[in-house]
Amino acid sequence: MATEELKKQLARVPDGPGVYLWKADGDEVLYVGKAKSLRKRMRQYVSGHDEREKIPLMMEQVTSFDYIVTDTEVESLILEANLIKQLHPPYNIDYRDDKSYPYIAITTGDPFPAIKYTRERKRRDTRYFGPYTDSRAARETIEVARRVHPICRATCAEWKRLTRDGGKPTGKACFDFHVGKGPGPCVGAVTREEYAVQAEKVVAFLEGRQTEVARDLEHAMREAAADLDYERAARFRNSLEAVRTVLEKQKVVSDRPLEMDVIGIEREETIAGVHVFLVREGRVLVGNEFVLDKGLDIPEAELIEGFLLRYYGQATHVPKEVLVPWLPESPGLVEEWLGGLRGSKVRVHVARRGEKRALSELAAVNARHSLMRYRHRTRYDEGRINRALLELESALALPRPPLRIESYDISTLHGSHSVGSMVVFSGGRADQKGYRRFKVRMVAEEANDIAMMREVLRRRFAREIAGDTRFATMPDLVIVDGGRPQLTAAIAAMAEFGVSVPVAALAKREEELYLPDWEEPVVLPSGSPSLYLVKRIRDEAHRFAIEYHRELRGKAMTASVLDDIPGVGPKRRKALLGHFGSVRRLREATVEQIAEAPGVSGVVAADVFAVLHQKSEES
Repeated sequence: MATEELKKQLARVPDGPGVYLWKADGDEVLYVGKAKSLRKRMRQYVSGHDEREKIPLMMEQVTSFDYIVTDTEVESLILEANLIKQLHPPYNIDYRDDKSYPYIAITTGDPFPAIKYTRERKRRDTRYFGPYTDSRAARETIEVARRVHPICRATCAEWKRLTRDGGKPTGKACFDFHVGKGPGPCVGAVTREEYAVQAEKVVAFLEGRQTEVARDLEHAMREAAADLDYERAARFRNSLEAVRTVLEKQKVVSDRPLEMDVIGIEREETIAGVHVFLVREGRVLVGNEFVLDKGLDIPEAELIEGFLLRYYGQATHVPKEVLVPWLPESPGLVEEWLGGLRGSKVRVHVARRGEKRALSELAAVNARHSLMRYRHRTRYDEGRINRALLELESALALPRPPLRIESYDISTLHGSHSVGSMVVFSGGRADQKGYRRFKVRMVAEEANDIAMMREVLRRRFAREIAGDTRFATMPDLVIVDGGRPQLTAAIAAMAEFGVSVPVAALAKREEELYLPDWEEPVVLPSGSPSLYLVKRIRDEAHRFAIEYHRELRGKAMTASVLDDIPGVGPKRRKALLGHFGSVRRLREATVEQIAEAPGVSGVVAADVFAVLHQKSEES
């Protein structure tokens, strides 16, 4: 839809809270967002005032929109979360692997509630715990819970018959009852009331109240022993040992009974790893990990708010406190929404110091490892690089994928200590063995990036023609830092030696690629693998040039200071710097300490000390 047509239609959008949906052809929903003022927020997309990288690309696909008015901002947040969960719009934050996560369920609506492993949350008369991102951990938790307090499994055939008959005992004992894992409602070994108490204790265990469960078991064990019921006391003892085993495995993070979730995030170009620590009673119960399909391509506040909506929209428990790496876009609204889910106040904040800060940092480290495991498991890097090279081939009309890319940059300070860098990427990865650096020979009173770029390119391709093995491999693509003037200089330098290689200039400000004989620059799609690759190559060339430039400046400054000292030639200068490591340490030394350097007499040491301190006073 044309921009002017969108603006006309937006004039009819109400100026109140609600949710908006941007749509593409075929009524496909591209993005769902909330707003305090629908009209003002939606106009930002059309007017270009929204600075997020993804927005221009998305708006090119928009052909229509829809909106839903709500009474309050909190209602708009809830509706946004529900619509995102239902529609999975491509420009909203979602899990990278869109799978259903497992839960542990207690069938509280049945006469004798049972425990089960499930990936669905459909029954209203069932209590769910999760989600768990590790299915093995979920199954192990079920087994431990049943060792602590025997409870029926929902997969047990006798329990199914019992439930079908309205809780009337079948008279046939199941296998679990024989081995002590089942309480035996199938044979009338336990009443509904007694069983309900057991089920409540299992719920307490799954909620993370293991300390409370252990205390109750120890009390019951002592009572049974006092009554000389040693068989019953032994059962309580075995359950108590199972709880203590669980407690020993849990990391203690605080002496206080903290109840909170700690969220750590590690972002990369277009993905992010998330790790969530569930802290209950001051102990880390479990760590859940996720991979999101957005990363550095969206702002931090939007990323964390999107994750909070996605995660707590399906979580079965909201803690009193949520530690986040950054505050969401609307922290007050998110807290109010979470408070509504919990039924009491919830605090969302960034930890600044102490044990909470340390725990946040640990969650961030685990998020980094979650992302690394995902990349290794899915070969994400390999797929991304292949897409980037194919996108570059298409966008720049190259004869083949640019398996070898060379990038050049100039670093200078008003024409002094000017250097050029050459970095090489082979197969989309940095090939540091191929990196080269050039000390610019031309003399210039002021910086002349264009002439310097031409000199560097001339020297590179002249060496290649002369048979220098370090430059023997010709690139599939040359990228120079700058705009059309730098592009013209590069073309002229290569033409001198009859070299015909695809070349492009990458402008820093708008990330535009200028090509020979193309009037308009190429703008790679925001968030695309190809854009991130060329930016990474450009940044690496800049870093390499800056490092060399600083090195030359440092050497020049050191040489100028020591060259002014009588009796200090190249040999003694090298000895002094080798002995002290830097001019700063040499300046801090006494005359006696300077005289300890190899080949430095007391007279020379006194001269060095005097000149260095004279320079310090003058500066």
